[in-house]
Amino acid sequence: MTASDLALTLTRLAAEAATEKAGTDVRAFDVSEQLYITDVFVICSVTSPPQARAVQDEVEDRLREHGAKAVRREGSREGRWILLDFTDIVVHIQHVEEREFYALERLWRDCPEVPTT
Repeated sequence: MTASDLALTLTRLAAEAATEKAGTDVRAFDVSEQLYITDVFVICSVTSPPQARAVQDEVEDRLREHGAKAVRREGSREGRWILLDFTDIVVHIQHVEEREFYALERLWRDCPEVPTT
C-alpha cells in the first residue's frame, strides 16, 4: 500500500503553505506501509513560536480550502512542536532544536520520501 492521491495532494499543499510562512527544510515521508493511521508525515522547521503558529495557521487555512480539516492539534500553545493531524497526513512543525533532538527523519528513514513540490 502507498500513500493515497489525496494524501499526496495534501502533502504538497501543506509544504507550500509552510514554505510561504518561512518554514524550512520541509520533508515528507510515506509511512502508509508502517502505520495504518495515516499515509504521510510532513516535517518542517521554524525558529520561533510565533513562526510556528503562523505556519500552523497557513497550513490549516490552505488544507481547509481543499476540504481537509485537522481532527487533532497539539503543541500550539508552546509553539515548539505543533502536530496537526488531518487523518491522511500528519504535519509536524518543529522548532529547529526539537527537530535536531527528536530526528524524525532518522526514525522514518526506511520509508520512501514524498516530493513536496
